[in-house]
Amino acid sequence: MTAPHRNYAAALLLAGLASLFGLMSAAPVGEAKAKDAFAVLVARPVSLPDMVLGSAKAPVTITEYSSMSCPHCAAFGQNVFPMLRSKYIDTGKVRFVFREFPLDIKAAAASMLARCIAEGDAEKYFGTVQLLFQQQERLMAQTKDTLMLIGRQAGLSEQAVETCGKDQTLLDKLAADQRFALDAVKVDSTPTFFVNGERLKGAMSFEELEAKVKSLLKR
Repeated sequence: MTAPHRNYAAALLLAGLASLFGLMSAAPVGEAKAKDAFAVLVARPVSLPDMVLGSAKAPVTITEYSSMSCPHCAAFGQNVFPMLRSKYIDTGKVRFVFREFPLDIKAAAASMLARCIAEGDAEKYFGTVQLLFQQQERLMAQTKDTLMLIGRQAGLSEQAVETCGKDQTLLDKLAADQRFALDAVKVDSTPTFFVNGERLKGAMSFEELEAKVKSLLKR
């Protein structure tokens, strides 16, 4: 498993966003209880509504905490997620929840734009996330221009993209959800996955994730 992309001060970095726009096997009892507790906490949205794909009745729920600036997250989104969706999400076996955990102000701005474009529509949201991951290098080098480009492609005006980037309420909710993830479920790096409550840190191949899913489907 590839080493995770560490988050050293993500919550503090969120405050700088305005400048961008001018503003396993059987576990011991204690471990099993901890996993159950995490599962309950992870299942509960905090400030922002969850972006979810898959059936609510799916026997396996995978929750990913991800940053738009994380190369391992981009690799998962482009190389692993399409196979996961085709084989398990679209067939009703897996419910997939995507949670933002921005590691820097550029990732925060990208997450906010995805929310503004989607307006609550999960398909639009995941489509925008895929575009952001595809454009990650450009996003990091030319952040505002890249956000403007993706916004225009989604039908937003330049003013709408600017307004989204200065939405203090949205930023506060994003920061609140990140603090909850950090404090309550101990997310401190991206990507971090919870598979039916079990925390798995770092990049995962399709084969690794599929093995975990299959083991849960057999139960």
